[in-house]
Amino acid sequence: MKTTGTNPDIPIIYEDNHLLVVDKPAGVLSQEDRTGKPDLLTLCREYLKKEYGKPGNVFLGLLHRLDKPVSGVIMFAKTSKSASRISEQIRKRKIGKTYLTVVTGKPPENGFLDHYLLKDEKKNLVTVVERGIKRAKHSQLIFQTLEQRNNLALLKVKLITGRAHQIRVQFSTEGFPVWGDEKYGKAEANSIALHAYELTIEHPTLKKEKVFTAHPPNQKPWNGFKTKIKS
Repeated sequence: MKTTGTNPDIPIIYEDNHLLVVDKPAGVLSQEDRTGKPDLLTLCREYLKKEYGKPGNVFLGLLHRLDKPVSGVIMFAKTSKSASRISEQIRKRKIGKTYLTVVTGKPPENGFLDHYLLKDEKKNLVTVVERGIKRAKHSQLIFQTLEQRNNLALLKVKLITGRAHQIRVQFSTEGFPVWGDEKYGKAEANSIALHAYELTIEHPTLKKEKVFTAHPPNQKPWNGFKTKIKS
């Protein structure tokens, strides 16, 4: 697989004149913050400048984000036209997002989670609140338990809405915190078992459905399960 050749090096899932889709490693920021640590947007801009000999500022639109400890598929727009068209799909909830996660406990085989979430911007913390609370956002997802091993479960999650920390907060509220999550559960490791597995869009110019996938890293706790993931 082609990579960005940066430090850290980022696997490239798909690229054409309009889109750049990469596999974000856990621990890398989606975009720059006050820490000054490497971020995906800057690294991908560096790749484009070097790969195509582009001087000056390179346009690259960040269309969505993944939390720093989350790995998986993330997509950038290489033109303003594609950025506008993909952003419209996001607003109209026409983009499909499927995640894989490992949670602690024994969840049901299938489930639907429905909560109202409120984010404290100063603390960067999301909580479940009652319906009707000002600024609370309706949050929904469906999930399927793919495999249960001891007190850990491998889940496939499809987002109906896309909210900050949604998967982490909703499963923690139900008593099944994401493995390794310091913020919303009992920390068990230095990484979090949440992975953006699949992203489905309508290509901004080809007008055809495109499905981008990235498998979770071959490390604990992912490699403790035997299930072969399918779309």
